[in-house]
Amino acid sequence: MHLPKPYEAFSKTYPDLLKKYSDLGEACRNAGPLEEKYQDLIKLGIAMGANSRGAVMSAVRKAYSAGATEDEIRHAVLLAVTTTGFPNAMAAMSWVDEVLAKK
Repeated sequence: MHLPKPYEAFSKTYPDLLKKYSDLGEACRNAGPLEEKYQDLIKLGIAMGANSRGAVMSAVRKAYSAGATEDEIRHAVLLAVTTTGFPNAMAAMSWVDEVLAKK
């Protein structure tokens, strides 16, 4: 799995904090009925809304690993056009394409 250098540095400096953060993320994922693929597609939408390149790329990798197809992932980006704006969605699409090109 790809881990960005800042994440790796943070995990070495603050391992206890990262563990608690990871536990919170796991608890949130387990708190409801959504399947992993849909959770990851939703997180992709949130990442696009935040215009966060790293979060978009992470969500794409996770969604793809959880069984989302390339078409489903790109459809999620298209849904963002009318919510977050065309430029933001196009930036997200370029990040999606960057990740999917490596698959």
